[in-house]
Amino acid sequence: MRVKLAVPSVAEMEALGARLARRIDQVHLLYLHGALGTGKTTLVRGILRALGHGGLVKSPTFTLVEPYSFDGLIVYHIDLYRVSDPEELEFLGFRDYLESESVCLVEWAERGVEKLPSPDLDVTIQNVDDTRTVELESYSDRGTELLSGLT
Repeated sequence: MRVKLAVPSVAEMEALGARLARRIDQVHLLYLHGALGTGKTTLVRGILRALGHGGLVKSPTFTLVEPYSFDGLIVYHIDLYRVSDPEELEFLGFRDYLESESVCLVEWAERGVEKLPSPDLDVTIQNVDDTRTVELESYSDRGTELLSGLT
């Protein structure tokens, strides 16, 4: 299943994240693609705030992983921007995050594509004519369930 949306503002990107969060009730793997500044972390912020996080949400570019916990649900915000070789993921123990009972939101997943499993949902954000477009594509039943609430 594939959905394409126009998301013209930061507030609407966060609102899209909140809509996705309402459907996240189990283990999910989401890959987020887009150039610097397109809104990947803004989308994650919307998800995390809707789940109950009241603090700052920043891109984990330097820490690689930021964990969040919500009433038994663990969310890992992962940023692979600084990964230069997919083999680094094995060395850094990323499989532990991906195989845990958690939600993993992975920015720059293309940098580790050789070592990462298929996502439940693939999210691509682009700037087109001063408007952000978000294309969401499911690769599993879980991903399709997430998308079904958006259409």
